[in-house]
Amino acid sequence: MITLAEGLRLPTNGLDYTILALYFVVVLGIGFAAKRSVKTSLDFFLSGRSLPAWVTGLAFVAANLGATEILGMAANGAQYGAYTVHWYWIGAIPAMVFLGLVMMPFYYGSKVRSVPEFLLHRFGPSSHLLSSVIFAVSSVLIAGVNLYAMAIVLQALLGWPQWVAIVIAGFFVLAYITIGGLSSAIYNEVLQFFVILAALIPLTVVGLKRVGGWDGLTDSLNSSHGDAFLTAWKGTGIGEGNPLGANWLTIVLGLGFVMSFGYWTTNFAEVQRALSAKNLSAAKRTPLIAAFPKIFIPLVVVVPGLIALVMEPTLGKSKDGLQYNDAIPVLMRDLLPNGVLGIAVTGLLAAFMAGMAANVSSFNTVFTNDIWAAYLKKGREDAYYLKTGRVVTAVGVLTGMGTAFIAASFSNIMNYLQTLFSFFNVPLFVVFIIGMFWKRTSAAAGFWGLLSGTVAAMVNYFWLYKQGIIAIPSDQGANFVSSIVAFVVGALVMFVVTMVTKPKSAASLAGLVYGTRSPGMEELPAEGDDAWYRKPALLGWGAIILAAICYIPFSF
Repeated sequence: MITLAEGLRLPTNGLDYTILALYFVVVLGIGFAAKRSVKTSLDFFLSGRSLPAWVTGLAFVAANLGATEILGMAANGAQYGAYTVHWYWIGAIPAMVFLGLVMMPFYYGSKVRSVPEFLLHRFGPSSHLLSSVIFAVSSVLIAGVNLYAMAIVLQALLGWPQWVAIVIAGFFVLAYITIGGLSSAIYNEVLQFFVILAALIPLTVVGLKRVGGWDGLTDSLNSSHGDAFLTAWKGTGIGEGNPLGANWLTIVLGLGFVMSFGYWTTNFAEVQRALSAKNLSAAKRTPLIAAFPKIFIPLVVVVPGLIALVMEPTLGKSKDGLQYNDAIPVLMRDLLPNGVLGIAVTGLLAAFMAGMAANVSSFNTVFTNDIWAAYLKKGREDAYYLKTGRVVTAVGVLTGMGTAFIAASFSNIMNYLQTLFSFFNVPLFVVFIIGMFWKRTSAAAGFWGLLSGTVAAMVNYFWLYKQGIIAIPSDQGANFVSSIVAFVVGALVMFVVTMVTKPKSAASLAGLVYGTRSPGMEELPAEGDDAWYRKPALLGWGAIILAAICYIPFSF
């Protein structure tokens, strides 16, 4: 079960609760302010494609910076050490750059409202419906993780009953998305980004001071866990052992390519933020702007996990004691005074709400446009679909309240999330990448590639790994292998099916395959000057170079 240990109750007082209450007031205020701009379904689902790049860029990174990310990556830091930085510098930045420079012109230029809708144009209704159902299921699963995990955290830290925490947080997410649509979610995510940093930065600074600075931290961990614990690549040779249970090949291919590109380029909870940008230039820059703060997130997420391991060496040692998921709450309990503690609790709550809101807003878009309007209730007036979107939002929140119980077997919630990504995002990525670069790929190949990749990942994880048929040292290592299996199987099936089926006509592929263009893909008028920060290629290469530089201190 996703639980925190007993004994983590925080000494909160009236000041802390006042800060929390003010945050809730501001959240609802943003929702009501955004309501004035919601007049059509496009306004509700994609903010009328009107937002500037800096807003969508910050929302893009905040949507991923949910509490499952914060608690999960801090837990990874405590469990796996510096190997966790791979999830950022190789497992995020290159894929975010690829999304901005290569894939956003296809998404935005084709004027689709969702990722599954792109598959409708490229492969037809079978692949569209299957991908829509898969994405809707995964969105509710992940949204539920955020909501339920938040309830457990607030129960442990503040003493709130689980049902109270679930109702309060669920109500506020439901309220501001239902009222203001995606604009409300995005502007709240921008606010939540700064609130989260205001919580994590003091926690990291005070924690480092408590353990004797960086030198004290490294000396303690080298003494207790060996010098490989604070390096990113040592011990990752094929056949060598390390805490992560993975070698450089599975890290580079499984995490750095297949899983990473599968998540960042096809996860509509992220892509939706870029699709809401005001023009193609802003849409392309959205993930690139987000890449820069993403580079430095390990400093305030992974490092606190390392600090917690020094302050509480018993983390993860006993099922009845403190678990790796307790890393951030332990630091909050032991380090922060009242007032700052209120900011930290608010930041953690903001992170949960950001993660849940991102998945709920993407769920209501996909379910309404790609399932309800496309196959169940066609041809209704726009006001009907706007109303449907609001109802589906409520359904998504209520359904999400119970879905995280599936994670009961995971003591590290990031293991659970990475398992979901290997099942759902990787097969979608292989269909996208082959269909986008190979004109010959047929409609039937898209459907069978998606289905076979999903099934192959599940078979590898639940049968080969869980039943002990193949030996993989850890859940994370198994996720990397599942991702590679899903990609390879999906690609092979697509190749075989394509060879025995008829391709789509060249005219129907305009703007959907690399090297082709359609009128919708023409660049819209520029936003102003030609400053370097408006040039996507410079932003993208800058992010990759900066991420590579950050690897240097952790490579030796």
